[in-house]
Amino acid sequence: MTQIISSLDEVALNYDVVFCDLWGCLHNGVAAFPAAVAALQRFRAGGGRVVLLTNAPRPWKYVAAQLDRMAVARDAWDLIVSSGDAAQDAMFAGVVGRKVWAIMMDKDEGFFADVPPEWQGAPPIQRVPLDEAEGIVCTGLFDEVNEVPEDYRARFMLARERGLKLLCANPDVVVDLGETRLYCAGALAEFYDDLGGTSLYFGKPHPPIYDLARRKLGVSDDARILAIGDGIATDIRGAAGEGIDALFVSGGLAADQFGDDVENPDPARLAEWLATRSENPRYSIGRLR
Repeated sequence: MTQIISSLDEVALNYDVVFCDLWGCLHNGVAAFPAAVAALQRFRAGGGRVVLLTNAPRPWKYVAAQLDRMAVARDAWDLIVSSGDAAQDAMFAGVVGRKVWAIMMDKDEGFFADVPPEWQGAPPIQRVPLDEAEGIVCTGLFDEVNEVPEDYRARFMLARERGLKLLCANPDVVVDLGETRLYCAGALAEFYDDLGGTSLYFGKPHPPIYDLARRKLGVSDDARILAIGDGIATDIRGAAGEGIDALFVSGGLAADQFGDDVENPDPARLAEWLATRSENPRYSIGRLR
């Protein structure tokens, strides 16, 4: 059964590295959570290292700029690794071809424009209409505020008939922007799979993003890593697949499931909710602090 803790400090000495999710743990898309920032600062001050491991479908430097705008102190983290980084690597390797139909918003332009140094000499990726595409690259919906996955049915059925694979740059299904819940690329990828298409995933809970984080941080195989996140199907399932401990932030996406006090989840409700999802994170906490 998961152990409910009140502070990261309670278990910090057991770990060398933290893989911390962003949305729902460190911020809500609008503002940072000061207590969470302070918790990571204390972990680093005690000798730990922090990787912000996010399913944001953009290269890490764009994520860093967003955190700067939210006034997240730079001394709260050592490294940012995004699903955008892992998915970019796969895209420029040509896993869905070099002519792609791109499902994206303007904010994700850097995914295509900012070519990593190791791919500078590779043939370019061309964005083309669906009927000319060799594959699909999805960083999100065209209009995340007003669209739902069902709006893509006709186009996805055409893509499926043509045998196109979909590269998903963000396996998250939904996020909360302040009080507004938005669909992410993961929702479209799952919908495409349900229609009989094939989606390729590069963020949590899938191995490529964890492999990339370990390589960039330069940690040994026996490093003691704690994964922190509020996504049961991404952060917690991904940690289990990697064989690392997890701290579930119950006050994120599933905050309404565990009682009226977000900071203090009801133990019985939490245990039942986790059991129905066949997940057993080592620790849980209301909000990261």
